[in-house]
Amino acid sequence: MAVGMQLLPVLCLVLAASSHAHRTKTEVPPLADPEPSPYGSLWPLPQEVQVSSTVLLIPPAEFAIVHGEGSTAGPKCLVLQDAFRRYYDYMFGFLRLEDVPAIKPRSGQLVQLQVILTSKNNECHKYPSIHSDESYKLSVNDDGAVIQACQVWGALRGLETFSQLVYKDSTGAFLINKTQINDFPRFAHRGVLLDTSRHFLPLKVILKTLDAMAFNKMNILHWHIVDDQSFPYQSETFPELSNRGAYQAFTHIYSFIDVRMVIEYARLRGIRVIPEFDTPGHTYSWGKGQKDLLTPCYKDGEPSGTFGPVNPIVNGTYTFMYTLFKEIGMVFPDKYIHLGGDEVDFSCWKSNPAIAKFMAEHGFGTDYCKLESYYVQQILDIMSKLGKGYMVWQEVFDNHDQINPDTIVKVWKGQNYAEELSKVTAAGFSAILSAPWYLDYISYGQDWQRYYKTEPLKFNGTEEQKKLVIGGEACLWGEFVDATNLTPRLWPRASAVAERLWSSVKVTSVQDAYNRLIVHRCRMVGRGIGAEPLYVGFCEHEMKY
Repeated sequence: MAVGMQLLPVLCLVLAASSHAHRTKTEVPPLADPEPSPYGSLWPLPQEVQVSSTVLLIPPAEFAIVHGEGSTAGPKCLVLQDAFRRYYDYMFGFLRLEDVPAIKPRSGQLVQLQVILTSKNNECHKYPSIHSDESYKLSVNDDGAVIQACQVWGALRGLETFSQLVYKDSTGAFLINKTQINDFPRFAHRGVLLDTSRHFLPLKVILKTLDAMAFNKMNILHWHIVDDQSFPYQSETFPELSNRGAYQAFTHIYSFIDVRMVIEYARLRGIRVIPEFDTPGHTYSWGKGQKDLLTPCYKDGEPSGTFGPVNPIVNGTYTFMYTLFKEIGMVFPDKYIHLGGDEVDFSCWKSNPAIAKFMAEHGFGTDYCKLESYYVQQILDIMSKLGKGYMVWQEVFDNHDQINPDTIVKVWKGQNYAEELSKVTAAGFSAILSAPWYLDYISYGQDWQRYYKTEPLKFNGTEEQKKLVIGGEACLWGEFVDATNLTPRLWPRASAVAERLWSSVKVTSVQDAYNRLIVHRCRMVGRGIGAEPLYVGFCEHEMKY
């Protein structure tokens, strides 16, 4: 990775820590005070980048982002048209042009960025997918700047990178260094999980998260939309699910229009939306609006009045699931739906005499994993009939003899995730890693370093096995998270995950990451993302009032 000697100015400063600073045994020691990185403030770091010492002036009143000659996309490409407007505003701070300081004309001005898509299948009018091409090349020279990408999704990533190269000097002039970049993601799946059941998240919070994801080149919103606590998804086929299962049937729900707004907002930023409807456990709220869906629990041979997981032995369960997932599949355009399958408590099934009879008739004995496997197989068959792909939590793999070979397994449990990755990929399944990136667990100090140091492919396995790890996710579960604290808890901690999943495996310097992330965090704050500070210091754009 080559880079010029010029050090780009930083956007924020960090002060030396006081000798009286509070410390705990679990605190990660602070890094050295940040210095300008040879890569400027790029985040995540591109695969190949060369930054020259030659500086070009950008006059905002004259600068334009345009479709380049020969591009397969034009003004009808809504994704690019929206991005051109958005990134102009990001770079120049939503300023009024009359407020730009007068800069005397000089040689070395950059007045245009051309964006060129090279593929006829540029996907301007489609949704991103697991197969989307996010690669791009960026060139900033005396004669202009060019982003070249095969598909529109690569152009979006290139626009983000270009915007990160623009900076201001002490006079207020906008500058950029001559630069050459060749970039592409290391992993195709780079996600954030949001939980909207334990606490309802207003639309504006979800949309703001999508903005921040785009700033970090993350491309999957894993929407854990329902759970035991509430069912905020408003089904048109089964309206009672949210009428009775949501915290509040009129204010704490996501209507069809709400969901489509999230999906389109995400599409314009190259982000896929994958919903999770977790069964057979985590379904208490479902039972409030769908009679006979959950298993009646027994005590001393009599119904106790409580209910357990989804009842797997009645035909009505599968008729309901087929109809519901048919609707979900039409509302959410992505190929994949997350089916959950984690943390199924067998105690209620064990107490129910009808379940015991069913188990005996089917030769399951007392192995309730086999009953769970029976249920899961029915759901997977339903998804196959509906033409949808599926993701599941690792228990589905751990507890079942047979699952469909195209199942994607999410590894989430504890300290032995490397061993689990080895087992899942040895069996031929694609895997997504989230175990080391549960951001709802917080600690004093710079815990982003721990997330940053995690290497997803550090497990015993062949090269073919490691190719089956398609990416990872930063998970923010909602027990202690709502609209008041989601953004600062998520960012910039999730940024560490973003670089690990995008950049080269050779990018491991925590100190250089700190130098760039401290600036990137300030940039996110300047763009309206309330990202928490990494350490003491300030952002240059902060005002007194």
